[in-house]
Amino acid sequence: MACENKTLVTEFILEGLSKDVTIQSKLLLIFSFIYIITLIGNFTLILLTRIDNELSTPMYYFLFNLSLLDISFTTVTVPNMLVNLYTKNKSITYTGCFTQLYFFHFLGGSECLLLAIMSLDRYMAICEPLRYTQIMNMDVCLRMALGCWFSGVLFSCSHTVHVAKLSFCTSNVINHFFCDIPPLYQLSATDTRSSTLEIFIVGGFVAGGSFLLTLVSYVLIISSILKINSAKGKSKAFSTCASHLMVVSIFFGTILFMYLRPPSAYSQENDKLFCVFYNIFTPMLNPVIYSFRNKDVKRAMVRLSKKMSSYS
Repeated sequence: MACENKTLVTEFILEGLSKDVTIQSKLLLIFSFIYIITLIGNFTLILLTRIDNELSTPMYYFLFNLSLLDISFTTVTVPNMLVNLYTKNKSITYTGCFTQLYFFHFLGGSECLLLAIMSLDRYMAICEPLRYTQIMNMDVCLRMALGCWFSGVLFSCSHTVHVAKLSFCTSNVINHFFCDIPPLYQLSATDTRSSTLEIFIVGGFVAGGSFLLTLVSYVLIISSILKINSAKGKSKAFSTCASHLMVVSIFFGTILFMYLRPPSAYSQENDKLFCVFYNIFTPMLNPVIYSFRNKDVKRAMVRLSKKMSSYS
């Protein structure tokens, strides 16, 4: 259906997570706190991996990139959501909406690929320990990380172009806290079947391919660990990849459910909850799950605190 004799949308209204004013005030406090913790945790990890020589390894280099992605990923949506909750002005311009859509999928796609690369890194460390330093040198790690960021740009361009071709004239109210593909499809006055198929294919290639690489890596890792005779050796090997396995399960599980499913299975309320989980909670938890439980990071934090104390 085309927008004949109708005014095209120039701005959208984001309904957010709830229309209840009382709940909105509570959400403002909760998500402000979560956002601050996310910034502190990830910036701390970035600082440690940049200034501490003991953390100059491929694993921590990838964690440095993950923290950059997590800060950017959550900043695309949360500050705007907090402003909307505080001012009660829920409007976003057409350009602002598609800019948010672009960066959300650019950073989300890059994170999918980076998590897959990190699983490959864990495979090399556990299954090929003698060749690990030779293969996973910093030059290779830099190229891998840049590949993730650049691929995310291409991935998001494809998604954004397809959605931008749609016409919006019947309604401008988005039942979500940010501009994303499924709720925009719900508003479109254009037939979305071909666009949905194209996005499904591209998204399946990036998210599904990253998930498949991660899955294969962990099948080989677990198979290799089970061959270790020492119980202590098995425990140590599992501990090096347990945190990453936990996070990728949460991240890929929600991503695949959100975007690689038929439109008939779409539920706005459920999707908002899933988005809160992987876009807001996961970036906050990543520094804790990955690193602050790690002895190397704890020692680096002690060294940093001693340096800061000596300067004061």
